[in-house]
Order: sequence, then C-alpha cells, then structure tokens
Amino acid sequence: MGLEAECTVRFGGKASRGTARFEEKEIVFRGDFRLVIPLAEVKTARAQGGTLAIESGAGMAHFELGTAAEKWAAKIRSPRGLLEKLGVKPGSRVRLVGLEDGFAGQLEARGAQLVARAASGVDLVFVRMDKVADLAKLTALRKAIAPAGAIWVLWPKGGKAMREQDIRDVMDGPGLVDVKVVSFSDVLSGLKLMIRRERRPAGPAAAARPRKVAARQGRK
Repeated sequence: MGLEAECTVRFGGKASRGTARFEEKEIVFRGDFRLVIPLAEVKTARAQGGTLAIESGAGMAHFELGTAAEKWAAKIRSPRGLLEKLGVKPGSRVRLVGLEDGFAGQLEARGAQLVARAASGVDLVFVRMDKVADLAKLTALRKAIAPAGAIWVLWPKGGKAMREQDIRDVMDGPGLVDVKVVSFSDVLSGLKLMIRRERRPAGPAAAARPRKVAARQGRK
C-alpha cells in the first residue's frame, strides 16, 4: 500500500491543497492542479522543516508533509528492494562510514545490527568516498570485514574527483575484487568489493576436510 497525505503542494508558481499519494512508480498529487512525478525521473529528494523538496525533469516541487516528509524522502532515495540488492539481511553486522543517519534508520528497520568503528568480522561496510585519496581507507576496511563480508564503496554520480575505474585501479592492493554495481541513491553510485577467494582464510570446516580424507585413505 502506498503512502497518502493531505497537504499543500507548491509547483510551477502555483500552490494548492490536495491529496498526495506515493504509488509504486510515481508520486501523484490531486488538488487545484494535478502533478505526476515518475520516481525514475527524480534527481533529488530532501526533507527539511516538514517540507519535502523533489527535483525532477519537470522542475522543483515542494510538498508540505510535516513529520512525514523525511519518511517520504527516505522511500524515494531507497526504493523497495534496494536493501535486498545491497545484501542487507536481518542480523547483518553493518558499519557505516561517512553516511547520513537516514540510511542507518533503514538498516535498523531491516533488522541489521550497526557496529562500532573498532568492530571486526563485519558483514557489510558502507563507506562514502568523494576523492581518489579516500581509497587509501580500503586496506583498513578490508581487515574489518568477515572472510565472506563486503565493502560497498559509494561515490557521487557524475563527478570527476572520483570514478568507478579509480576504485578498480587500486582494489588489487588490498586483495579485493568488484562483484556488483548499483545505484545507491539519486546522487550516489555503489560498487561492491569482496576479498578474493584465494586470500580468504580457511574456516574450521575447510581445515577439517583434509583430515577426513586422510582418515579414509588410512582405512584402505
């Protein structure tokens, strides 16, 4: 079920009281004028002072939603299914570096466990990087994740100070490999990095397998 609210909307020099509804693929407002904003065309969505400001191909629209403004903004920035694409599961141990509190709330609602900076054996690290120099953090972050854990590097879309190829150029040093790319939000792209399989420490099960083979050979 979509979100719905009675509110005032300002758009294109006009203002009207009416009903706004958050549908699966668009936001629809009906009042003295009708406004339809496809979610695929949203460039930015920000909540401030109870007002949701949405910039799309049609221009800037302001929805006076009160306390619901942040909830609507978060839903626009993180469409249904994004957390699944990011690999976040209930119980996942997650560390955030340089990200806003809104994403932390989504993770907690999903049932993930946010961990402190000093934690190790982390399932997922989400780190925002705005320039190439920030990539030096990958070495330390690689030590923080579990053998099958992942680092999501997030960087601004369309920027020149940081590009997807810049990440790939340095990931071999810490022994990482890229496995997936996503559109994290309207302004950030994401690249998923994992430890190369040949560099992952063998777990207890792996260590037990050779002993089992040896035992079978001894019975021959």
